[in-house]
Amino acid sequence: MTQIESPKIVKKKLFSPIWLLPVVALILGAWLGVKSIKESGIEILIHFPSATGIDIGKTLVKYQGLTVGKVTDIGIDDDLKGVNVKVIMDYRADPFLNKNTLFWLVKPKASITGVEGLDTLFSGNYIALQPGDGRSATVFEAQREAPAILPGSEGLMIELKSPKLGSIDVGSPVFYRQAPVGSIVSYRLDGNKQIIISAFVQEQYAHLVNKDSHFWNVSGLKIDASLAGIKVSTESIASILAGGISFDTGSYTEKAQNGDIYNLYEDELTAIGGVQFSLTASSSEDVNEGTAITYRGIVIGEIEKVTLTDAGVQFIARVEHHYKALITSDSQFWISGAELSLKGVKNVSRLVTGSVINVLPGTQVTEEPMQFELASHAPDLLSQDKLKLTVVATTHSGVSNGAQVRYKQLPIGQITSIGLSKDFSTVEYSIEIQPEFKSLLTKGSFFVPESAIAINASLEGVNVKTRDLTTMLEGAISLIPGNSEMLLSANSTLTLHESVESAQTLYAQQQLTPFTLTSIDGADLAEGSPIYYKKMQIGSVNKVNWLAKTDKFNIDINIDNKFVPLIKPTTVFWRNDAVAINASLAGVDINVAPLKGAINGSITLGHIDDKVDTANNQPNLRLYDTKSLALMQAKVINLTLPVSTKVAEKAAIRYQGHKIGEVSQVKLNQDLTTLNAQAYIYGHYANHFSASDTEYFIVDAQISLAGINAPETLLTGPYIGVIPGNSTEIIDNFVAQPHSSFEATVPKDALAFQLVDDQLGSIKVGTPLFFRGIKVGQIDGYRLDDSGTEITLFAHVNAEYGHLINQTSQFWDASGIKLDVGLFSGAQLETGSLETILAGGIAFATQDTTSDSNRINTTDRFPLHENMQEEWSQWRPTQAK
Repeated sequence: MTQIESPKIVKKKLFSPIWLLPVVALILGAWLGVKSIKESGIEILIHFPSATGIDIGKTLVKYQGLTVGKVTDIGIDDDLKGVNVKVIMDYRADPFLNKNTLFWLVKPKASITGVEGLDTLFSGNYIALQPGDGRSATVFEAQREAPAILPGSEGLMIELKSPKLGSIDVGSPVFYRQAPVGSIVSYRLDGNKQIIISAFVQEQYAHLVNKDSHFWNVSGLKIDASLAGIKVSTESIASILAGGISFDTGSYTEKAQNGDIYNLYEDELTAIGGVQFSLTASSSEDVNEGTAITYRGIVIGEIEKVTLTDAGVQFIARVEHHYKALITSDSQFWISGAELSLKGVKNVSRLVTGSVINVLPGTQVTEEPMQFELASHAPDLLSQDKLKLTVVATTHSGVSNGAQVRYKQLPIGQITSIGLSKDFSTVEYSIEIQPEFKSLLTKGSFFVPESAIAINASLEGVNVKTRDLTTMLEGAISLIPGNSEMLLSANSTLTLHESVESAQTLYAQQQLTPFTLTSIDGADLAEGSPIYYKKMQIGSVNKVNWLAKTDKFNIDINIDNKFVPLIKPTTVFWRNDAVAINASLAGVDINVAPLKGAINGSITLGHIDDKVDTANNQPNLRLYDTKSLALMQAKVINLTLPVSTKVAEKAAIRYQGHKIGEVSQVKLNQDLTTLNAQAYIYGHYANHFSASDTEYFIVDAQISLAGINAPETLLTGPYIGVIPGNSTEIIDNFVAQPHSSFEATVPKDALAFQLVDDQLGSIKVGTPLFFRGIKVGQIDGYRLDDSGTEITLFAHVNAEYGHLINQTSQFWDASGIKLDVGLFSGAQLETGSLETILAGGIAFATQDTTSDSNRINTTDRFPLHENMQEEWSQWRPTQAK
């Protein structure tokens, strides 16, 4: 039977993936559409007076050089008053398109002030944009000119009021002290009486403009012609061609802000003003237009106008604003001309230039217009409270009684009397200072006489300066104020110095403390050589003095007072080399002194270790050759050497091989038979080697059959050896011997004694002592007695052999070879060891055993026999202890 399969039921899927494709395509299409609409640009309309210079599809809209739009169409407006320019703006420019946004056409423009829009010669005209605020807009009115402040410009914008424009134009420069700091950006009429000029000052110069600054026109040329000559004034060539404006800073009270308004004056004199007032007199004799108004000889103003009135003559005067404080309601004016007297002619120049008007300042200040009476003579000032002082000088300066006392060439008083002091040691000048100048006289002030003629001659030429005729005839003294704020009281005494330089020198010397250094030579120093501490100058050399008696030098130095605390018991001084070279395996160190020190020489101050013992707690004022000698506080000694000595400078001074000093200078004495060596002994050894019985001797190589003594001197050269003394007497002059009489090292526990002979023979320091052929000691030194007949040999026996020697010992010379030839006995030859043949030697024998009764001491003396006796060889002490 056929089996029928049951059908399978499959559920239909609700969503097929194939539908994703149209969905994605729909979303992509929508996004592209929105993007296309968004980036299609923003259409705006700009109204221009004309379409000149604007082309469809070519003219661009730019903002700070970046293209943000393009002209797409141009049409005439409905009122026939201009054209409407359609512009498609970049969609990213939407934030800039606001109600107050400005548009203007940029095209090339040439004028006297310069060329604008030069880039349009290559790229063509374009429309510039300046973003503004307000609500969003699409319709704009184009500007006929570029705005005052262009995009990206920072600075100060101010306005100037003027009755006329003159030669000022857009672009005219704004000057400050003839330096351009800004420019004129625009101007406009304000009603029918004045013009408002907009000026821009660059940001870096904006701080120069204050609330009370003054502005004036500097356009063109200003020519002032008079009998005194022709004066031509101009700010710069640019201001001649394009006009210009200049200003001052005012009183620096409050900085200007954008929009501040100032008056534009016709010229500088009018701008900076000053004070104007009138003077009245019965006649105009000696006073005309242009007559100078002076204060203490300084011209502070002039007469501008002379008019006739019912009461007499009226003079309109103006004083420069720098001196307006001198004009107060109680100021006094008088005419002053040339004066003829027995002393001569005063103010002789006024015979040519005419009289002047002098002013005496008052104290009352008022804002009301001022009118003064012009007097014919100076007011009586005797009632004023003058300051009376006494000026003292070592010699009379030549000034006369009645001569002026001046400050910066202005008279501030006069000399009332001249005389000698009570002890006749100084010259005293009584002076009176005008009340208004009392504040100039402070503690530390002094006076100097003025020279009628000053001549300064140099390689560049001769410069001659002369004073006025009054100074030549009467003389004058000038005040040099002190730095103190303490005012001087009446009857104080001041000094009249010869010149400012001498006063400064005296003051500088008062700030210095003198010291005197001792030196073995001049140290290559001169007056003015610097003194350094840690490479900083703290003083200088005043003088170098040679002391003939001692052949040494005293070096006078001055130390600045503030560095005097550096001078203490641990202070040392040393000279500086111009170039110091220190070469070693580690490298080469070159130290070059400062130029001034290298030329004139220099000194360095330093300090030794505080632990070093210093005598008498006083500073060490010796000048050392080197820093190392100074830090060791080396002592100077003088050595007298034989003329044949080969010891040179820098030769060492040694004790038992240890360097304890060095030779600094060697020179031939006047007797031509000896040398004088100046040497240094290092400080911590000085006391040991300065005793009067200290022995100095020359160590040089000695070559003999026994060997070479001091072989190191073959390379280094001879040096000085020394043996310390025991005396308490300290000296610094020694005579060095050709060789040591006592040089060998003696052990502390050795048994020392002396041998006596009439000949030294081959015996030297180090010659051994033998006992039965065994070396038991040696010769330590020798000395010729004062009589010249005996030689004392200093010897010792080592401690372990001390029992072999006593009062019964006998000594003989065992050196070399001894030959005894007889007629019948024949020849007999005696020799010792090879060492005694070459180097010599001394042998001894002892008869009795050593005991307390026959022990020897260092002062015992034994004769040195020439030969050994036969019986000595038979001595054999029974006991040795």
